[in-house]
Amino acid sequence: MPIRTRFWAELRWPEFRDLPENTVAVLPIAATEQHGPHLPVSTDQTINAGILARSLTHCPPELPLLVLPHQAVGLSVEHLAFPGTLTLDEEGFLRLVTGIGASVARAGVRRLVVMNAHGGNAAMLEVACRRLRAENRILAIGSHWDRMGRPEGSADPVEARYGIHAGRDETALMLRLSPQDVDRAAMADFPSAKQRLEDTAPAIASALGASLAWQAQDLNPAGAVGDATKATAELGGALLDFAARRMAELWRQVAAVDLDAWLRDMPEAP
Repeated sequence: MPIRTRFWAELRWPEFRDLPENTVAVLPIAATEQHGPHLPVSTDQTINAGILARSLTHCPPELPLLVLPHQAVGLSVEHLAFPGTLTLDEEGFLRLVTGIGASVARAGVRRLVVMNAHGGNAAMLEVACRRLRAENRILAIGSHWDRMGRPEGSADPVEARYGIHAGRDETALMLRLSPQDVDRAAMADFPSAKQRLEDTAPAIASALGASLAWQAQDLNPAGAVGDATKATAELGGALLDFAARRMAELWRQVAAVDLDAWLRDMPEAP
C-alpha cells in the first residue's frame, strides 16, 4: 500500500511504524551563497527544489519515498568574500547531515539518499554518509545532480570543466525555474583563472590527481565561473528533465537494494 504522502513532515508519528521496509528517505541539501552578479543567493535551493519536484513526477505511486525537509544552508566557505553568503563550518555540516540521518534510522528507515545541489558540500557529504553507514547501519548515498551527465547534444567540454559556478547550466536552470530572479543584463562570460593556471602548470589538474584549493574570487572576481551568455530557458528545461529522470531512477534502484546482502556485520575470519 503506498505511503499516504511523499513528505516526511506530513506524517503523524504512528504512521512511521507501518512504513514499507524498503522506504527511501531523500534529504535535499543545497546552499545560500553568492552566484555572481546575475543570479540570487537562493540559486542552489531553487535548482534542487525544481529537480526534486520534477523527479517526483517520474516516480511510480508504489515507490515508497519520503522527502525530508530541505536544508538551505550548507558548506559555502569558498564564497565568504562575497556578502549574502551563509555557511556552516565543516563540523557543523557534518553534524547536520549525520544528526538528520541518525533520526531517520531511529524511525526505522534504513535507506537515505542525500540530494545535493552544491559542490562545496560534496567532500564532507562523503564523510557524513560513511559515518552514517558505520554508526547506524543504513544505506547512505550522496547524490549530485551536476554529476549525473547532460542531455544528448548539450555537452560543452570547456563549460563542463571550468563553468562550475553560475555558468551556462545553472543560469539556464534558473531561466527555466525562476526567470524573474535572473538579471539578464548582468549575464556574461566569466572565464576561469584556473584554465589559465592549467595552461602554464598543467599538472595542477584534478584529472591528474592534483586538487587545487580555491576561493571563488581566485577563479573570477565576479564570483561566477562559466559562460552564462550561452544559457537559455530551453536548455534549462532539458537539463531539468534529464536530471530529474536520473534522480528518480536512482531512488527506484535504492529501494530495490537487498540491504541484508549489502550491510554486512563483521566478516568471519578466513
